[in-house]
Amino acid sequence: MKLKDGFLLKEIAGSWVVVPVGEQVVDFQMMITLNETGAFLWEKLKTETTKEELLDALLSEYDVEKSVAETDVDEFLKILSEKELLETE
Repeated sequence: MKLKDGFLLKEIAGSWVVVPVGEQVVDFQMMITLNETGAFLWEKLKTETTKEELLDALLSEYDVEKSVAETDVDEFLKILSEKELLETE
């Protein structure tokens, strides 16, 4: 899986914000803010990756239990999918 093109992650006043660019500006009717972990996962999703790779990266970067990290990754991917921000095969 991978993020759709047309979105940038910007740090604004200490918060991470997803900003649409190009054609996405017209269709994007929401604002997405992310915490540090969400921004970390967002960056990983710029290239093709698997859920397992995201989980491994999260466990390597943060001191978190595997079950908590797995729940966080699942929830993050669910939200991105619902907002249609992930490329479909």
